Amino acid sequence: MSTSTAIFWPVIAQVALIHAVYILMLKRRSRAVRAGLAKLQDYCIPAIEPEPSATVAHSLINQFELPVLFFFVCILFYLTAGVNHAVLAVAWLFVLSRFAHAYVHVTSNRLKFRQRLFVSGFVLNVMLWVLFAVHIAAG
Repeated sequence: MSTSTAIFWPVIAQVALIHAVYILMLKRRSRAVRAGLAKLQDYCIPAIEPEPSATVAHSLINQFELPVLFFFVCILFYLTAGVNHAVLAVAWLFVLSRFAHAYVHVTSNRLKFRQRLFVSGFVLNVMLWVLFAVHIAAG
């Protein structure tokens, strides 16, 4: 495997996380309907959602915010032949922070931990963009 295509492994891991959160949301919504906490019609336009599935739904929304910038910068690194070991390390750390953030979000949902994990992911994302800017400037 070349270093340049290695950038796609953290991307695949992030996509796997998104799929896992989707599956968890479907399971929790089904469980809420079976338990009588919600009706199937409640999900047509979900204004109010039972807490167990609401945390997962919000976690899923989070997967399409900051990670979108991650996906984009990874593609840009690949297209400009800028992938190196530092970029890969930061990309993997970003994905690990997103896994940890999602885990806290869908389990304890403790804001103190979730916020720290979000900030660490944000900083790592900024680092990727700074590394990309340096790569482009040096190009």
